[in-house]
Amino acid sequence: QVDLTESGGGSVQAGGSLRLSCAAEGAGDNYRRYCMGWFRQVPGKEREGVAIIDTDGAVSYADSVKGRFTISKDSAKITLTLQMNSLKPEDTAMYYCAADWCFNAQSGLLQGVDFARYWGQGTQVTVSS
Repeated sequence: QVDLTESGGGSVQAGGSLRLSCAAEGAGDNYRRYCMGWFRQVPGKEREGVAIIDTDGAVSYADSVKGRFTISKDSAKITLTLQMNSLKPEDTAMYYCAADWCFNAQSGLLQGVDFARYWGQGTQVTVSS
């Protein structure tokens, strides 16, 4: 079992930046070797993958956020971060942290929501035009 807690959401104008964080805590050591990622969801739509980082540090991004978002992980603290720059109104969504085993970051992102058993409660990001 892994508990994931997100923070850092909020409201910002288009072109602005936000930084999301996710703290992971669990029993044993397996969760320290999980891939971790960010997903987002708007009402009425499916949850979609935003970015994933694997245990080798490789990353994979959705095309819609490439060049604007950066995912990183502090392996010592098991803290996941998503730096979001040049935000657009279409980035408005509930953002979720997720964790589980994966072959690599790319395959994890391709799996979509099937990637993870463990999810945080979400943090809202609102970008106004």
